[in-house]
Amino acid sequence: MYAIVDIAGQQFKVEKDDIVLANRITGDEGSDIEFDKVMLLSGDDGATVGAPYVDGAKVTATIVGHEKGDKVLVFKKKRRKTYRVLNGHRQPLTRLEIKDIVA
Repeated sequence: MYAIVDIAGQQFKVEKDDIVLANRITGDEGSDIEFDKVMLLSGDDGATVGAPYVDGAKVTATIVGHEKGDKVLVFKKKRRKTYRVLNGHRQPLTRLEIKDIVA
């Protein structure tokens, strides 16, 4: 059984016991969180597509930890003007472990 769920503005295909890296979600490590924006639910009896969400479906997850993503470098340059700027960015992420999918 798997589900397509909206977590922090992004869509993820999740199954039970999956580990997902999503944009930063407020909460303490070890706390449980529920997502009710389930767009598709697929099981042995077929798929259920929501319009836009499946009624009564929930995905329960546990916050494993907070971390930062890989560094992205942004380099700007204008030729013949001695203009060079280098900026870096690391996206804050939350690691989630999917515990249960409720139809």
